[in-house]
Amino acid sequence: MTGFPWLLVDQNVDDDDAVVAACTDIDGLFTDPGEPPVERYTLHGCAPAGLLRAACDGFGPPWLGNIGLEAIHRPESKHPRECWECTEELLDLTVVEARPAGFGVFDVTVEGRLRIDPEHRKRRRRPSRAPEADGYVLTGITGEGEEKFGTCQDVSGVFRPRPEPMPKPATLIGCRPEPRLQRAIDALQRGAAKHRRMIIASIYSVAHDGTATHMLDSGLGAEVSGVQPSVLGDGLVDVTFESSYGDAIKGGRSTGAREIWEHWRAGRPTESGLWAAYPPALRHEWAGAALAHHRPGPDRAAGTTYHLDGRHVTDEDSFYCAIGEAINGPGGYFGWNAGALHDCLLGDWGAATGFRLVWHDAEVAARHLVPGYDQRDWCPAVTMDHLLAWLAEDGVEVELR
Repeated sequence: MTGFPWLLVDQNVDDDDAVVAACTDIDGLFTDPGEPPVERYTLHGCAPAGLLRAACDGFGPPWLGNIGLEAIHRPESKHPRECWECTEELLDLTVVEARPAGFGVFDVTVEGRLRIDPEHRKRRRRPSRAPEADGYVLTGITGEGEEKFGTCQDVSGVFRPRPEPMPKPATLIGCRPEPRLQRAIDALQRGAAKHRRMIIASIYSVAHDGTATHMLDSGLGAEVSGVQPSVLGDGLVDVTFESSYGDAIKGGRSTGAREIWEHWRAGRPTESGLWAAYPPALRHEWAGAALAHHRPGPDRAAGTTYHLDGRHVTDEDSFYCAIGEAINGPGGYFGWNAGALHDCLLGDWGAATGFRLVWHDAEVAARHLVPGYDQRDWCPAVTMDHLLAWLAEDGVEVELR
């Protein structure tokens, strides 16, 4: 398979048929993700509390952050009276208008976005249909955790049909099919049913030395819909996939991530801090590439001191890049979100529990990792205080310099 930078493998098959294809490029793997559109919603018969109350009374700022709408089910419902399964989350909300609707009650118009998680919704009711509810509990999501924002009797603008996103096809360019894919291509050419043309495969990046690395959470799941000779070489084809269920590529990456994965093809970095040249939105991708390329090894002993270069720690993702290199050297991994950091701090990721971390140039993070709102993940921003608390909870002694 050497000479091809991409490999598709069916991880559910443990035999010679597991390799699906090798190819020169995968059109559709690197695409700029969209974001939820800005919409307006009205909370009818709202009895506000906390920050929402202050905004309605005009004594507080109109911006609220996120609010969860947790349905209050009727007594005869099979659901619990307050049900998280029937909760919708409104993001980055601003109060536009609060009209009195009775004593202490308002009709509140807000502007923001609706979080839509397609995978989660497959297991729930249709998002266009409101739950059978006697109202909603409003839960604010702030940097300090959950906060009650009151209740409302009904909502409008949330539960309504929305245009379905157009499915995104994918094309394997300059592809050499292996038997599994060739059978799907043959099925297309004889007009066979879709399930005969279905391919499910994980995506691997192939380094210059031939080592294949699984691109975490990315895969192909779709039916072959077209094939044509490729201009990239005799015997190679371009194979197009379209899915009956949505996007052909699952877990695609942003367009800027292509450069990061191509960089890693030359081998693990030998110089620290290369991630700092990338914009904040791509530092998360760097940490993900570091995770994919991480090779387990023995932990260094408890009590070891590690030195974190804090010159470029200006957001949460740059902290993960920096601590990864502090623990495991250039290109090292040691978490890429809060849960992953906790897992690494438990051991088996290069450092035994109970170590010491010297955080150099800590004033950079102190200036930048402050309370705010993260418009990439649509949630309260992680602050330096959060990071220090997480490290302390898992027994890390931190010295700020």
